[in-house]
Amino acid sequence: MAVSRDPAGGDPAGRCRYPRTVSDEVPVDEPAGDASQPRSISTTLVAIVVAAVLVLGVGVGVGLTRAGGGDDNEWAGVELADVRDKPAIVLSDTDGEPYDLVRETEGKLTILFFGYTSCPDVCPANLITIDKALATMAAEVRAATKVVFVSVDPQRDTPEVIRSYLDSYDREFVGLTGTPAELRRAQDLAAVPEAAYDEPDEDGFYLVGHSSEMIAYGPDGRAMLTYPFGTRQSDWARDLPRLARGETP
Repeated sequence: MAVSRDPAGGDPAGRCRYPRTVSDEVPVDEPAGDASQPRSISTTLVAIVVAAVLVLGVGVGVGLTRAGGGDDNEWAGVELADVRDKPAIVLSDTDGEPYDLVRETEGKLTILFFGYTSCPDVCPANLITIDKALATMAAEVRAATKVVFVSVDPQRDTPEVIRSYLDSYDREFVGLTGTPAELRRAQDLAAVPEAAYDEPDEDGFYLVGHSSEMIAYGPDGRAMLTYPFGTRQSDWARDLPRLARGETP
């Protein structure tokens, strides 16, 4: 059994909140802050703290990501109201080659996530959490799993930037990019909200509002669960082997 609620910790749009402050615990269930706040060093520090909390599995409000919390048959993910098929999208990988998502991940558990490398909070927390969880998995589970990160910031996220970013987590993570039109279509096909871009500040830096959920497509190419920002390493470790075997809620 899985919890049915809006993606991303209660945000109907499923977007990451930005920028964040020390009072913004995870999972995120508070109203969005003022998106006009400037970037600061504290934002980066908060991102590090958030990631550390998630990795250690002591996130605040952990009961919100699953029902009950004690039954091994329960799922940590959020059960979707409607099953989603893996989107038929073709984007460019970090080698500049076309990457057909359906073909390249056929028969694999595929974790799809939209974000950007300058993200101060959601992206690093999500990536480090699943990276640490996968590191604890048996070799067959790791081999059966593909993590695919789609950048929604093509202006700054070149293939080289994306590859360097993902390599700091796991060299096996797939990074994809495309034209603005291709990325809009990809988000539409994946049934996630389209990214929204802030106006650049005086230094040219800008934040991007984007979907904060990680979508889990089973080996059959269908998704019944998503994992919101705030999902713990221990939650992933519990669900990944079952997802890789093709189990469903």
